[in-house]
Amino acid sequence: MKTMTCKQLGGACNKAFQASCFDDIAELSKAHGMDMFQKQDAAHLEAMNEMRELMQQPEVMKNWFEAKKAEFNALPED
Repeated sequence: MKTMTCKQLGGACNKAFQASCFDDIAELSKAHGMDMFQKQDAAHLEAMNEMRELMQQPEVMKNWFEAKKAEFNALPED
């Protein structure tokens, strides 16, 4: 298991997520983001807008995603 925070994954808080692979941690982060969206959390909404801008540039988004995946893979096991 490895741990990354919401902020490390492009979010707005220090909520920690644990998973054994990057795809799983990304799904946990996504579910948290959806929860924060439903709660209309201002800080998370701002982070989501920044992500939306990244998504407008597929190559930039791909590079961002690959960098986060590499960051996860470089983390030590918990």
